[in-house]
Amino acid sequence: MSSAVTAVPTKPWKPSHQERASDIAIFLIAMATSYGLVSATPMKGKLAYFGCFFLAYAFLTSVFKARQRGSAAAKDALVNSLVAIGAIVTVIPAASILATVVKKGLPGISFGLFTHDMALATPTDPLNNGGLLHAITGTLILVAIALIFSVPIGILTALYLTEIKGRFTNPIRFLVQAMSGVPSIVAGLFILSAILYPITKAYSGLMGSLALTILMIPTIARTSEEVLNLIPNELREAGTALGGTQWRTVAMIVLPAAKSGLVTAIILGVARIAGETAPILLLTGGGDRVNPNAFNGPMGSLPYYIWKSFNAGSPEAITRAWAGLLVLVGLVLILFTLARFLGSRKAAK
Repeated sequence: MSSAVTAVPTKPWKPSHQERASDIAIFLIAMATSYGLVSATPMKGKLAYFGCFFLAYAFLTSVFKARQRGSAAAKDALVNSLVAIGAIVTVIPAASILATVVKKGLPGISFGLFTHDMALATPTDPLNNGGLLHAITGTLILVAIALIFSVPIGILTALYLTEIKGRFTNPIRFLVQAMSGVPSIVAGLFILSAILYPITKAYSGLMGSLALTILMIPTIARTSEEVLNLIPNELREAGTALGGTQWRTVAMIVLPAAKSGLVTAIILGVARIAGETAPILLLTGGGDRVNPNAFNGPMGSLPYYIWKSFNAGSPEAITRAWAGLLVLVGLVLILFTLARFLGSRKAAK
């Protein structure tokens, strides 16, 4: 009586123990090669180590695969190595910037920093004097007013480009794409010369919000257009077949279906303008006290607070600037995280 033999499923794409050992050996040899090249040549620094290591690793991997499986495997390994190098080179600067901001900004973070403004303090005062409450409040007000102006304009523009498709579709799409590349200083100078100097003749939060609106509209319009293009035409045809007019079909079927994507577009627009500095320096006046009135008087903001503290130059001021930068980076990271979550399938369901 023969015993049954159970077949064990295999995964041919999973690397074997021998291949893993070979990868570890190649990694160690590449490290030793980079160390030797940096020591024997005038190249110095971390960048030299990383560059030599990546080149040595790509070369050694290609040679090993060529001897093991042929030229096709060698080309595949070389391309995979280059892709991995590109990904790592992209991540390293971002991680380095974030680590630097956290390292230099944490010493300036305290509870009082979020409960006091700089009305009775200067950037060169000790860190326990003053705070950035006025900057946080001003940034939130500026962004909120920019949202009020830009969200309807951006979404209506996207609806025109995707639903109406009138004779001005191509010119409007071209202008939106062109506006997305406009430097922020240009938006600030436009508001300065067109509204502030000839009309209001005074700095205020409203002027800064108008400049931020110019920068925010293209982001919302382009992202909303892509989201609306993802809605199946069958939904529009079903609404029309049930007797609904075009605007009722768009309002009751298309927009609810694209709700999560439109929220993502709005959050990306907010993240786009949260750290803009040039128009804020030109238009808001940078007050040192909390000013909830965006229509009267200078208004502080996080970018202005950071710029002013760095210009002061003292150790206390530099620490304040890094602390403000850490708060601003944290705000932007939170917004991008929200955008990723709200744009995911789980949130859409």
